[in-house]
Amino acid sequence: MKNILLVEDDPEITKLLQLHYKEPNYALTATASGSDGLEKALDGNFDLVILDLTLPDMDGMEVCKGIRDHKVSSAILMLTSKSEEIDKVLALELGADDYVTKPFGIRELMARSKALIRRFEQVPQHMPEQEKEILVKDLAIDQNLRKASLKGTRLELTPKEFDLLVLLASNPGKAFTRQELLEQVWGYTFSGYEHTVTAHINRLRIKIEANLDEPEYILTSWGIGYRFIG
Repeated sequence: MKNILLVEDDPEITKLLQLHYKEPNYALTATASGSDGLEKALDGNFDLVILDLTLPDMDGMEVCKGIRDHKVSSAILMLTSKSEEIDKVLALELGADDYVTKPFGIRELMARSKALIRRFEQVPQHMPEQEKEILVKDLAIDQNLRKASLKGTRLELTPKEFDLLVLLASNPGKAFTRQELLEQVWGYTFSGYEHTVTAHINRLRIKIEANLDEPEYILTSWGIGYRFIG
């Protein structure tokens, strides 16, 4: 059973999701308060947090940031009725793993949430010991412990950022398109969400690159996508 936290003040949406996220596959906890949602997210053990952007007491962005600031690694799916691209990008920058714009189709929401949960729980298995740690210059990636450090200082990465870094670093010199990264890291086979990849690449670069104008780890392959130094 997967534990899901829904932070949404629209009773109709809450009722709809309660009908679909139910036992035996899901245990859904719902709240209409941003502050209560943040408290539950920090105290509970949730596989996924479905978070509305517009809440009466506390902005969804604040809740998202609070979850990530406390190093909670639950996957976060943001719900937003706003269409402006800046709101979506900001949500990803603050630590959301994906977003769905209202009004949404329940099938799409279910598919996206299942993909996030799969990625959240997917830890490399049966990997040869020598491949569990990747060392490149000052960057160390431990796949077994799911942690990365730069010059000995641990990097605070979200699950998606870590998965993206591992995929790139495990294939030095190989250029991936945004669609390929979307499929392999997020599990999405449909197009239209490549900006999610771009936002996560930008966040990774901020955390590991000394000079964003001249990155030394994650490079841009013009006309293709991204590659790790090789």
